[in-house]
Amino acid sequence: MRYGYWLPVFGGWLRNVPDEGMSATWPYVQRLARRSEEIGFDLTLIAELFLNDIKGAAAPALDAWSTAAALAAVTSKLELMVAVRPTFHHPATLAKQAANIDHISNGRLSLNVVSSWWKDEARRYGGTFDEHDDRYARTAEWLDIVKGAWTEPSITYTGKYYQVEELIVQPKPAASWSRPHPVLYAGGESEAGKSLIASQCDAFVMHGDPVERVAPKIADMRARRERAGGRPLQFGMAAYAIVRDTEAEAQRELERITNVQPGSPGYHNYQDWIGNTQLEQQVSLQDYSVSNRGLRAGLVGTPEQVADSIRAFESSGVGLLLLQCSPQLEEMERFAEQVMPLVGSRVVATAA
Repeated sequence: MRYGYWLPVFGGWLRNVPDEGMSATWPYVQRLARRSEEIGFDLTLIAELFLNDIKGAAAPALDAWSTAAALAAVTSKLELMVAVRPTFHHPATLAKQAANIDHISNGRLSLNVVSSWWKDEARRYGGTFDEHDDRYARTAEWLDIVKGAWTEPSITYTGKYYQVEELIVQPKPAASWSRPHPVLYAGGESEAGKSLIASQCDAFVMHGDPVERVAPKIADMRARRERAGGRPLQFGMAAYAIVRDTEAEAQRELERITNVQPGSPGYHNYQDWIGNTQLEQQVSLQDYSVSNRGLRAGLVGTPEQVADSIRAFESSGVGLLLLQCSPQLEEMERFAEQVMPLVGSRVVATAA
């Protein structure tokens, strides 16, 4: 299992706690990223929203791409998975910027390609907001150009949404047999989203769910990939982790963080998200207490209980966990010390 975490560019993950002790500032995220390498984390996901989805639109939110460039220069091992939304980034200029950051990081950049959902943000920033399936059609063209710019000497492309003529991107991103270009992650639960990911991306990232729901999704995407051709897909999943000495303590923390009420700063964004996505299942307001259905993964309990859950996900095909917790640094320290060794030790014992 690889362990990743969401960089708290919004100042936290809880929609009902104003101050979680992890400010949306460069000093905090730099300290967190550097420490995460030391304690065994493999990757950080740097989300991209120009407004703050968690604490309310008027609250501070760090820019994803300038933050990624800065982190590339002050970390040495951490994979930097940066979210990118085609409606806000022309593929030619993004391909150039990403290649440069990839070189700064010595080949540690990856992209999380997100077809935008926040209509109000697009309005405020003057961005294009397509209808659902049109967003994925745009993303397909966007990926054609980005991958072509990274791998071909030059590219000319004429599509419905984008046109480039004799585009040259030099230097190319760092490349090897196992990594011909930065890894392209994406998630989606609609038919349009899953078809696009199976044909054009390298990894499928899922919202949090119990293992009995995750396993069939992985089987379905593997079958789609086999039909489409290409290298096997990688699989990741979002999860919110609560690790405590006793199950009762973990449940008390769960109750504390899930009392979001209508009128709280993130509630309007919740309604916008529900209205502009096509999810496989209904999302409750309790689910929305943290993002991406992270609580449904069930990583709540004692270290032994959480480690057992992680092993089950690993057996189902999940190879990357994208964790949120609060406060992020302190809880990641606890997770690294108390959970990671249990997962690894049981796997070794079983193999023997």
